[in-house]
Amino acid sequence: MESKNKITAERLRIAREKKQWSYGTLSDATGFSKSTLQRYETGFVSNIPIDRLKIIGNALDVRPEWLMGFNESDALHSSKKAVSVPVLGYVRAGIPIEAVEEILDYEEISQDMAAQGDYFALSIKGNSMEPRITEGDVVIVRKQNIVENGELAVVLVNGNDATVKKFYMNDNGVTLISTNPSFEPFYFSKDEVDSLPVQVIGKVVELRAKF
Repeated sequence: MESKNKITAERLRIAREKKQWSYGTLSDATGFSKSTLQRYETGFVSNIPIDRLKIIGNALDVRPEWLMGFNESDALHSSKKAVSVPVLGYVRAGIPIEAVEEILDYEEISQDMAAQGDYFALSIKGNSMEPRITEGDVVIVRKQNIVENGELAVVLVNGNDATVKKFYMNDNGVTLISTNPSFEPFYFSKDEVDSLPVQVIGKVVELRAKF
């Protein structure tokens, strides 16, 4: 089976040649050096950062997920009508969202939504948020570190994988509540919020259930 790295290199070449651009032209459009672009296109560099593929894709009018080998039935096309966000299998402290390599898929959001902030998608693990949200469902998340009480938040506790819970905060600490009544609430004192820490990294704005 052809590697994703080889597919990306080949699709970069196809997209650039379709526009009849030289490395110099693409360099001017993206700000990346000609030598860097050539290394990407020859497959010399593996795991090209997602943010770079987005910039290159926008310049060449192709979607970054197409460059990465996803949606192989897609033809070259403009990405102006929708914005693709990566579906992540995990989020951990200290790893920027754009640097996470475990990308399971991509979801599209509207340009209007994308204009309201930075987004990513997260694949749900476990059954703590049933019945509405089940394992394998995908939630669209806007990056932010503050949410209102009762809102669904993506929260990191002690730097571990992110969890989706209803978030409540008062002067004494933070409570994370599952919608599945079989799961007890998690309570963290104010000291624990600071020491563990307990960090909100985003607000769930949309559920995309998988069947």
